[in-house]
Amino acid sequence: MFVRAYLRASTKEQDAGRAKNDLIDFAKERGLHIAAFYTENESGASLQRPELFRLLSDAHEGDILLIEQVDRLSRLNSDDWQKLKSELQSRRVRVVALDLPTSWIMATTADDITSRMLDALNSMLLDMLAAIARKDYDDRRRRQAQGIAKLKESGGYRGRKPDVQRNAAIMQMLRRGDSWNHIIAATGCSRSTLSRLGQQVKQEAA
Repeated sequence: MFVRAYLRASTKEQDAGRAKNDLIDFAKERGLHIAAFYTENESGASLQRPELFRLLSDAHEGDILLIEQVDRLSRLNSDDWQKLKSELQSRRVRVVALDLPTSWIMATTADDITSRMLDALNSMLLDMLAAIARKDYDDRRRRQAQGIAKLKESGGYRGRKPDVQRNAAIMQMLRRGDSWNHIIAATGCSRSTLSRLGQQVKQEAA
């Protein structure tokens, strides 16, 4: 059994590794060693998370996926959450979240019947917390949209100004054939920005 810690933040401006020490302390208290950390800055509302799926690809049956909070794993809609949950179940990976005390027992060994009972209980609680995390995400998006709409009505909304110099550098890197991962690491841009600029580069070449 290996413990694999997953750390996520939504944007480059946020520190995805903020909870690393909390995860290390949690593992130490239980005599466990974290075999690997998987860290990324991607939205929890999307399944497009390379590091999460690299973790699942590396995992073996019975391994622990350790997270700070359930919303670090999922702010997914219902369909996408079921896809991720099925992936976790098919690989027999145990999810342990610091904000879900009932999951902590999953970090210990237990007989088969007890393990199955705990799996069932934890699955229900994960479903509930994943749904709450998604609702929180939708609520914040709705409030943000309402705020922008009010500003537009009053003429106070100008939108986000593009970073012209950075975007020009990104487009040059795309023309040169640099990989997305390299560009993101070098510039801190989001994948959505990279995709939009990539389309512009393709249109230029057409």
